[in-house]
Amino acid sequence: MNMGSFQKKLLSFAAVAFVSSTISVGAYALISNESSSRMTDMDIIGTEQRVAGDFVRVSNMAPQTMDFTQIAEKSVNAVVSIKSTITPKQTSRSRIQDPFFEFFFGPGREMPTPQQQPRIGTGSGVIISSDGYIITNNHVIEGADKIDITLNDKRAFNAKVIGSDPSTDLALLKIEAKDLPMMKFGNSDLLKVGEWVLAVGNPMGLTSTVTSGIVSAKGRSIGTGKSMSIESYIQTDAAVNPGNSGGALVNTNGELVGINTMIVSQTGSYIGYSFAVPSNIAIKIVSDLKKYGCVQRAMLGVTIREMTAELAEEKDIDFVAGVYIVGVEERGSAKEAGLKEGDIIVAVDGTGIASVARLQEEISLHNPGDKVAITVVRDGKRKNIDVVLKNLQGDTSITKPTDFTSLGAAFSELTDKQKESYGISAGVEVTATKEGKFQRAGIRKGFIILNINGEIIYSPDTIERIYDDIQKSSSRDKVMFITGIYPNGKSAYYAVDLASE
Repeated sequence: MNMGSFQKKLLSFAAVAFVSSTISVGAYALISNESSSRMTDMDIIGTEQRVAGDFVRVSNMAPQTMDFTQIAEKSVNAVVSIKSTITPKQTSRSRIQDPFFEFFFGPGREMPTPQQQPRIGTGSGVIISSDGYIITNNHVIEGADKIDITLNDKRAFNAKVIGSDPSTDLALLKIEAKDLPMMKFGNSDLLKVGEWVLAVGNPMGLTSTVTSGIVSAKGRSIGTGKSMSIESYIQTDAAVNPGNSGGALVNTNGELVGINTMIVSQTGSYIGYSFAVPSNIAIKIVSDLKKYGCVQRAMLGVTIREMTAELAEEKDIDFVAGVYIVGVEERGSAKEAGLKEGDIIVAVDGTGIASVARLQEEISLHNPGDKVAITVVRDGKRKNIDVVLKNLQGDTSITKPTDFTSLGAAFSELTDKQKESYGISAGVEVTATKEGKFQRAGIRKGFIILNINGEIIYSPDTIERIYDDIQKSSSRDKVMFITGIYPNGKSAYYAVDLASE
């Protein structure tokens, strides 16, 4: 091979190599760009977050890549620490009958019973208006004689109770202050399972604590055993411990989407499950408490059961979604509208209903007198029925708060476990007493009211209605004749004179 031929072949080989390498580099760059673009697209698939007034896409990224600092900084200033004080009442002085005592001190001497120490409870609350309205859990402040609020900036205030609702375990407080940092309500219906949330509160005495987690489930009912309760909780895995009760569950927009209420634990401390009352329920409760002093609770008037595979097989139904109507109350909203036993509720105002908890939540957002469109499946066909909701008293009038200040008592519905233990099917427990008509009549804390003026007592609302009826009556004798039992099984009978001062 001559030198000229060799050089030509060498140049040809180099040219081919250059072209091949150029193609390879270009192809790699193209593939790399596509991969990078595809990865970016995957990264931005997720929930929307408002940043500086605009919506941007936020990925379902690992927690170490999320930045919650701005949300946390804003949230802690709107969350307060609550200390509630319950002062036990001094019992009457007892006359000593011991002869040995009388020998030294003389007959007729009285000895005071030992003074009990005040009980202190702690929890959290969320400022929802700049002029001092605070939402918290009812169990944080229930029965308290004094409620102390401490802000994140260490300022302290005394709070008064505007109203409370044991059925949702929510309460509204008010402090006298202005220009307070506050948290806006978000729409809990828009929360999605897997979405990031923050829990802000004061657990274990540790103030201004922020933890993060995801929404684990929605519309969760955990069976607290309390009748008339509304259970449609947001379940999260954000760490919540004693002291977090009444604190904020916050979304990535910095909005209040829930009030942290309880944990499920065999130890009493967090083990992975925490539950919050959805903000949409809280909005309704707060609005009613501010406007009326009590919650305007709408009732559908049905006995219900969640659809299951076993129930579907038993009733020969070919689907398991919805809520099965077991019974319809006489003179109730459902009865008057034409709902029947055996109907399966699958939607309320177009919102799908897949569980009892979800149905409870939807109805709880309405007032007596509201008309709702109930979609049922009857005989295999869907049917829309308009229902005008009523209150517990069976009408659409505004419910007035009972004058518990005058009665001097607080009440709580019995749990199913308590009813079983006492062998009763109804009753309301007196959870606290202070100076007032009940205490003067001799009624003590723990007394279980079974009957008032011949009427069985199912809930505090029943007491409220009876109280209102007596006060409205023209009779001069305004008396509550009350029968019931104490936890030790002892029966008792009282006459409470409502006309006395």
